Amino acid sequence: MGAKSLYRAVCSLMLFQVLVTAAPLSKPDYLQPYPTTPRNLTADEVMRDLGGQLSSGTTIFGPADAAYQNATKRWNILEVPNIQVVVQVGHESDVAKIVQYCNSKSIEFLAVNRGHSLSIYSMKKFKGIQIDLKQLTGITLQDHKKSAILQGGTYGINVISTLWDLGYVTATGAHECVGYTGLALGGGHGRYEGLYGLASDNLIKLNTVLANGSTIEVSQTNHADLFWGMQGAGHNYGIVTSAEVKIYPREIDTWHYHDYFWSGDKLEAVFERMNAFHGNGSTPVKMGVNYGSFTMNPRFSNTSATIWWSFVYAGSANEAEAFLQPFNEIEALADEMGDVPYPQIPTVQGTNIASGGCEPTRKAFAHSLLQTYNVTNERAVYDMYNANAALYPTLAQEGGAVVLYEGYATEAVETVPDESSAYPHRHEYHILYFLANVAANSTLLEPALKWANSIRDLWNYGRRPAHYVNYCNGDESLESIYGYEPWRLERLRGLKTRYDPSNRFRYHIPVRPEDGGSTR
Repeated sequence: MGAKSLYRAVCSLMLFQVLVTAAPLSKPDYLQPYPTTPRNLTADEVMRDLGGQLSSGTTIFGPADAAYQNATKRWNILEVPNIQVVVQVGHESDVAKIVQYCNSKSIEFLAVNRGHSLSIYSMKKFKGIQIDLKQLTGITLQDHKKSAILQGGTYGINVISTLWDLGYVTATGAHECVGYTGLALGGGHGRYEGLYGLASDNLIKLNTVLANGSTIEVSQTNHADLFWGMQGAGHNYGIVTSAEVKIYPREIDTWHYHDYFWSGDKLEAVFERMNAFHGNGSTPVKMGVNYGSFTMNPRFSNTSATIWWSFVYAGSANEAEAFLQPFNEIEALADEMGDVPYPQIPTVQGTNIASGGCEPTRKAFAHSLLQTYNVTNERAVYDMYNANAALYPTLAQEGGAVVLYEGYATEAVETVPDESSAYPHRHEYHILYFLANVAANSTLLEPALKWANSIRDLWNYGRRPAHYVNYCNGDESLESIYGYEPWRLERLRGLKTRYDPSNRFRYHIPVRPEDGGSTR
C-alpha cells in the first residue's frame, strides 16, 4: 500500500470512530428502557407537584387513606399491581395532565374504572400511579337521539338503567358491575349483540389520551387507523375519557327467561341440542344469551354437579318457548321461568352487583372460545369436575368452583366484516371458563390453577385455541387472542410504534410484551 493510500485509510478509520462516538446506533423504541417509578412515591409529593393543576373534584391519596382499599380493589386479587398513589379524577381534562406529569417524572401510570382486568402476569409488574376514572359516570344523549356520550367511568347497570329510563338501549356487557369502556375496547359481548353487535361495533368516537399526554378524537374519520385498533385491542393505545356510542329505541319492554336444572346423565342431550340450537351462527337474534354451568348444588346433590342453564329472550313467553321446545323435552330436576323488564335480567341470571360476582377474591381462572361444543370433551370436563370436587371439597363448596358457559346470538356480530376491526373472533359463538375462589390462607391455589388449566386443555383439544382478550390471564398466546392472520399482529404493532412507541400501555394483554415475548 502506498503512502497516500495508507493515509486515506487511516483518516477514514479515524472518521468512522468519530461518527460512532458522536452518533451511536439507536435502538428501536420498543427496545429502549422503560420509565421506572421512584421507589418511595407518596401522595403528598404528587399533591404538591400536581394538585394545583387538576380540577376541584379530584382527590389524591395513598395507602394510608381510608378510600385507598375501595379505590384499588380488583375482581381478581391473585396478583395485583403496586399502586403507590391514586389520583381519582374529577374531570376528563385531568387525565392528560396526569399523564404529562408522569412522563416528566418517569412514573408509570395505570387507568382503572372497575378493576376487572384478568391480566395477572403483566399487571403484577406495575408500580406507580392509578388514574381512577370512577367519578366520570356522565351519560348524555345527543340531540338527534341516535347516540349518547358515555364517560370513561360508566359501568354496566349505570348504562343499562340510565338509557332504559330515557327510552333507549345499547350493547353492553352482561354483568352490572363491569366498566363499559374497558369492555368495549376488547370487543364486548352482551345480551344485545344478536341485534346490535359487539359493544365495540357500536363505538362512534373515542376521546382519547395518548401515552405522550396529548388528547385526540378517534373515529372513522379521525385517526381511522387507530380506531380500527381500538375496536378489539384498545387497551394498548390510550385512555378513553369518554365515548360516543350508538343507541337504539327501547322497543321491547319485557324479556322472558327460562332456567333449567338437569342431572349429569342429561349432559349429552343438552349439548347436542345446544349445538343444533346455535347451528352455524343461526341462534335466534332475540335469544340474547344463554348461560350454563356445572356446580355443586346441595338442593339436588353434594356429590355430582348439577347442570344449570338459563335462557333469556327479548320478547314474549310464547315466542321464546317455541325456540326452547327441544330443551323442554329433556327431563329436568326443576325449572323456573318468568317475564321481567330488561334491567332486571342481570338479577335473574345472577350477574347483578348484589350476586357476589363482583367481590375481590383470589381466583383460579382459565377460559376458551368455541364455535361448537365437543360433546365428548364436555363429558370429560364434567367428570373432571366431580372428581376434583371430591378431592378438594373446600374449592367446590366454599370456593364456589364452577364451569361456566356463555352462548350468544351472533347475527349482528357476523355481519360486520372480519377485517373491519381488531376484534378477530366473530365466528366463535361460545365463551367457556372455569373459576374457583381461593382463600388467602388456603393451600389449594396450586390444585385450583391445575384444575383450571386442565379444563382449558380439554376445551382446546383437537382445535386451534382461541381466547377473548377481556378474559385473558396473560399466559395465552398473542395469536390466539389477537388473531392468527399474521397481518393482524403486524398492524397492531405498527399502531403501537406510531401511537405508543415507549410502550406505556403494557399492563393488559399487551401486543408488545415488556420482555418482547410472552405476556407472562
